[in-house]
Amino acid sequence: MSRDVPRSPRDRILDAATGLLADGGRDAVTTRAVSAEANVQAQTIYRHFGDMRSLLQTVAADGFQRFLTANTRHEHGTDPVGELRAGWDLHIEFAQANPAIYTLMYGERRLGPGGDESTQVYEVLRRIVERAAAAGRLALPVDTAAAMIYATGIGVAMTLITTDPATLPAAQSLSANTRDAVLGAVTVDASDRATDRTADDVARHAIALRALLSHGNEDLSPAEAALFEQWLGVLARRRAAAADHRGGSSPA
Repeated sequence: MSRDVPRSPRDRILDAATGLLADGGRDAVTTRAVSAEANVQAQTIYRHFGDMRSLLQTVAADGFQRFLTANTRHEHGTDPVGELRAGWDLHIEFAQANPAIYTLMYGERRLGPGGDESTQVYEVLRRIVERAAAAGRLALPVDTAAAMIYATGIGVAMTLITTDPATLPAAQSLSANTRDAVLGAVTVDASDRATDRTADDVARHAIALRALLSHGNEDLSPAEAALFEQWLGVLARRRAAAADHRGGSSPA
């Protein structure tokens, strides 16, 4: 009959700090609280981690490693743009499931060259972007595209976990809309059909005209304005429908 291996003081300290961070945020991770939760003396914490800042950096490093483990499972698919979409969604899901740890990872973490696991996260993203370029799916240079996706993803994640949804009416669709906008800017459709470009141009102008007419137009009667608004809405939605269609097996 096997027995469970006793957890080391270091592991108990890390687990305690991670739990306190998740439950109470950065301010909850104090020497006294960690000592009590891990059932160790304060000097044990300092012996293993040096100080509380180093302990928190280790917690953040563990968070990066967990994210990397989950993220690399989505690599090496047949559609690199689909991988970018999946990677974006995974990034946002991780942030929302671990808001305190994510804030520590990207909001407070400061390490020297070569010691920052966030570099590894970026490199995973860059490899997928390189595969998109090799497949002829990239509209911008690799580094430019990767930096845009990386920075925008972090910005959206931080916004969602630090902003009251009541003050951000579009919060529910913010991630998907921003993801599609960024990927639409840095990638191209596999077929790149001229008809798709024409449809995009029509929709773009329809959206702009709807915005202008929303401020009123004295040349149209209320009935004419309502009918025109309906027509413009149809044209504007055609682009969204095309994007949804492309976003299935071969998103652009």
